[in-house]
Amino acid sequence: MAEIAERSVEIQLGCGLMAAIFQLGKSKPSKQPVPPLPTKSSANDLTPIRPSITYLDAKKSAKNPRKLGVKHSTQPLSITPRNSISHDQKHVRRSTSDGTRISSKQSSTFSSSHKMSQVVNLANTKKPRREPTFTPSDLTATGALNRASSTGNIMLLGQLGNLKQQKNQNGSSDQKTIGRVVLMGNIVKQPSIRSHMLNKLDPDVLKCMGNEHYRNGRFEEAMALYDQAISINPRNACYYSNKSAALMSLGRLMEAVIECREAIRLDPFYHNAQSRLARLYLRLGEAEKAIDHYKQCGRKVERRDIAEAQDLKRSICNCIEAHKLRDYSTLLKESQNAMSFGADSAPQIIAMRAEALMKLQRHEEAYITIQKGPNFETELCTCLFGSTKTAYLLIIRAQVYTLVGRFDDGIAAAQEAAKLDLSNEITKILRRIKGLASARLKGNDLFKESKYTDACSIYTQGLEQEQYNSVLLFNRAACRFKLGQFEKAVEDCTAALVLRSSYLKARFKRADCYMKLERWEAAIQDYEILLQEKPGNEEVKRAYLDAKIQLERERNEDQKQRKLSNGSNLVLVTSN
Repeated sequence: MAEIAERSVEIQLGCGLMAAIFQLGKSKPSKQPVPPLPTKSSANDLTPIRPSITYLDAKKSAKNPRKLGVKHSTQPLSITPRNSISHDQKHVRRSTSDGTRISSKQSSTFSSSHKMSQVVNLANTKKPRREPTFTPSDLTATGALNRASSTGNIMLLGQLGNLKQQKNQNGSSDQKTIGRVVLMGNIVKQPSIRSHMLNKLDPDVLKCMGNEHYRNGRFEEAMALYDQAISINPRNACYYSNKSAALMSLGRLMEAVIECREAIRLDPFYHNAQSRLARLYLRLGEAEKAIDHYKQCGRKVERRDIAEAQDLKRSICNCIEAHKLRDYSTLLKESQNAMSFGADSAPQIIAMRAEALMKLQRHEEAYITIQKGPNFETELCTCLFGSTKTAYLLIIRAQVYTLVGRFDDGIAAAQEAAKLDLSNEITKILRRIKGLASARLKGNDLFKESKYTDACSIYTQGLEQEQYNSVLLFNRAACRFKLGQFEKAVEDCTAALVLRSSYLKARFKRADCYMKLERWEAAIQDYEILLQEKPGNEEVKRAYLDAKIQLERERNEDQKQRKLSNGSNLVLVTSN
């Protein structure tokens, strides 16, 4: 019986050695050696003991592991000589916990298993350990760890990695258990669905994806990814700074300022954000704030940046002084200088420049200046620049819109300005814009009813409030054309074109007036300009050809008259 029991023990030990070598090839190495095997056993449940292997057998197995019935391992098997056993390993207890003595044969077998364990552990320490990455769900494998450690096949937690065990249809693990030894089977290391989703929700990964979109010019997509990163981790200043850069590229400068401010609030020493905010303030015409943030940029700032901000500050001061003196020519010059220093999106500079052009009767340029400037939201503009500056920008915009015929937009802008600043000047401008809009509406209704005289009178009343309104001038010219007052109609059209050279309706009406007045050359000049603007307009083409025909006919008649006049002046001379 003793021999049968001993034989069964050796069989189990062989399985344990195979599992140990299998783990040696598959698992990640550990920096620390595996603790020694437990020595406790009982009479009914004997702890498996590894087979006794001599030094010569172990040396042979390192060259050919198949001789011991073990699968070949990709890592070399290190051999520990007998005389290298530590002092603590020499004094192995030879009795169980209940006092049962172990035979000398079992004792020698137990000592040999200790040596073999050291061989495996030394092999595991050959390579440097890499820290595993796993989720808490992967810790379910600790059950297998406990079972394996109870059999002497030690599997460290660091060696498990992200190994997932596939389950069969019954839901049980696809492991094979021999006695109490766990065999992992064919483990395929694949990323789990959960870890894949976690990578997609990693804010740093989202930031990198956003940076790639930004480099490729896809600023909207980049900003959306930065927003996702911020929603996951709202305490990272870099995400806000990168979003600010995307907003700058989209021309949404005020929103970019808000994001950059948040980045600096989270990290006041974030030099990239400080530099970006300084450039934003420079473009928005806030020279003093730009200088303050440039000084906090550290090595990111250059002297020329601060010098440019100081030049802008001086130019803005000159603009304010010229505006107070109503010196609009100087204001126009200084505003251009300020924009050349980088304040290309400054609301105050744009408003002052548009006002100067408007006062100099250059309405077309004033409108272009307002259109090219950024269309700021009132709330954001008020938050950054205050209610006074925002109201000034709105009231200038309202007047420019009214001058080019956008009366509804002008009224809306003036009403917003009045909400922010109830000064007498803004109230007066709002009242005037409403009067102009009313005059235009009433005059148009009378014109549709063919009441041209009454309509002309209403338009005149509107022009008394604002004599340089190109739309009302054109409408009155249309009424005078219907009344046969072609010369007066030409005067109104010419005045409208002086204010707005691209006002095609006024030019076409003036050309018609010239045709009625038989001023063919003047009509042809207007038609040629119209054809350059609208080459496919058939009505203009017919009128142009008709004018040329009439001009050619008039020239032919003039030539005939000259010939007749020359013939009548001939004197017959005869000789005597």
